[in-house]
Amino acid sequence: MTRLLAILLIWISSAALLAQGPADVAKAESAITLEDYKAHLLTISSDEFGGREPSTPGEEKTVTYLRDQFAALGLKPGNGDSWFQDVPLVAITTTPEKRMEVQGVARGFSMPFGTHWVAASRRLEPEVRIENSELVFAGYGAVAPEYDWNDFEGLDLKGKTVLVLVNDPGFATQDSTLFTGNAMTYYGRWTYKFEEAARQGAAGVLVIHETEAAGYPWGVIGGDRISANYYLEAKDGNKSRCALEGWISEEAARNLMAYAGVDYDAQKEAAARPGYRAQPLGVTYSMTLKNEIHRSTSRNVLALLPGSDLKDEYIIFSAHWDHFGIREDLEGDNIFNGARDNGTGTAALLSMARAFSSLPNGTRRSILFMPVTAEEQGLLGSAYYASHPVYPTNQTVAVINMDAMNIFGPMKDITIVGKGLSELDEYVLAAAKEQGRYVRPDPEPQKGVFYRSDHFSFAKQGIPALYARMGVDHVEKGEAWTRRISAKWTIENYHKVNDEYDPAMWDLRGTIDDIRLLFRIGFRLAQSDAFPNWYPGNEFRARRDADMARKSGE
Repeated sequence: MTRLLAILLIWISSAALLAQGPADVAKAESAITLEDYKAHLLTISSDEFGGREPSTPGEEKTVTYLRDQFAALGLKPGNGDSWFQDVPLVAITTTPEKRMEVQGVARGFSMPFGTHWVAASRRLEPEVRIENSELVFAGYGAVAPEYDWNDFEGLDLKGKTVLVLVNDPGFATQDSTLFTGNAMTYYGRWTYKFEEAARQGAAGVLVIHETEAAGYPWGVIGGDRISANYYLEAKDGNKSRCALEGWISEEAARNLMAYAGVDYDAQKEAAARPGYRAQPLGVTYSMTLKNEIHRSTSRNVLALLPGSDLKDEYIIFSAHWDHFGIREDLEGDNIFNGARDNGTGTAALLSMARAFSSLPNGTRRSILFMPVTAEEQGLLGSAYYASHPVYPTNQTVAVINMDAMNIFGPMKDITIVGKGLSELDEYVLAAAKEQGRYVRPDPEPQKGVFYRSDHFSFAKQGIPALYARMGVDHVEKGEAWTRRISAKWTIENYHKVNDEYDPAMWDLRGTIDDIRLLFRIGFRLAQSDAFPNWYPGNEFRARRDADMARKSGE
């Protein structure tokens, strides 16, 4: 019934599209050109912009360029009289003790930092101490009412540290009736586990790393190199967070639990079944973490194209403008240009703005174009906007996010990351059909990619959010070729200094196809009076329903 309603809404909005004049819409879509897009991409990802690290001269050049380009298209400042939203950042370099000494039986148990555990503290204090904290194995560390699941039921965690498994029970069992089976839910992400442990009052939280469940090896997070982490600063100085947040290797977790007389495999198996009760390990540790703290301010860019009769309802197009800046300790090329990640998405926002501003009669709803900061530091810019929205969340219809666009050429398909989560799927299906393309789901849902880009910040607030990525079925070279070249790019270029525009390899025709597809989706949403929702049973549905109920009661 819900799917039929969503399809009906698409038909209605399609009629609205035609009512605006198909020739006008086609002309606006044709304003998305390869030449214009490439010019923005080459500028944004040039050495002149210094790798676009937040709170650096590279940021100033980036946000100034974006503001000027939006203004030239006739858009308005999106935050009152300002084009910007200040985002207060705090960089914390945490140095823990070199070893974690665990006490509880006749002999002690010691784990070296970096090799077997890593941790930091978000608390804005120069020194954070944990004294005699008991370790508790708390399964998957999830409180998921829609799945009737609570790993913390009956626990008092004051002063204690929880060990929790990465991912969620559905992945562990491959049972499609448990959570969402193989596909990771919000409750499987390590970021959620940190947040929930804090809500439960724990002093510390360590996520147990398993390569298959995490989707990446220990080397991605382990290591003894101490570096700064960026965070948002809460009014309480982040004291509501656990004093210690970190990871422990699977090997160390096994050894630790064996030291405590607990069978790791038996507990892990039990933790994936309903009704599991957390297992106190009967051992303790103490830890001192020293913090170096540096505050700065970065900026989201907000550019508004006001609507007409529904101007107080908003469609948001987002993309993160930031990357990793300049590494002074590297010899040779030390600028992280971030051409694909996310010069491609940032340039796409400008192309999208050009298309919408080309519509002679505008749109019914307002369109907000928002390049956000500090995605690479943990989705911080989008998280700040989502928790400090300029426009009410229950007047925000949907968010369409663009991150690391297609650089490999035209595709027969388009991928919805998180397919099956919201009614926005139907808008993608309609737009893809008009392009003669088909839609596929995320091929690796167990890795939780839906929770790793800026749209997720809005989803957490209940706003339906779409992340449509490149397809893999190349029009000329097929699927096997695309998968091979895409994997090669990830290994050789992702988050490296050589993420630069390569005229010999990059084929941006597919990018233009995808921007035009997303333009059609945004236009339909902007002409409709429907508010798409999450499908029933989704973890974000209750938040959206409550938000919209407040709107109805105003």
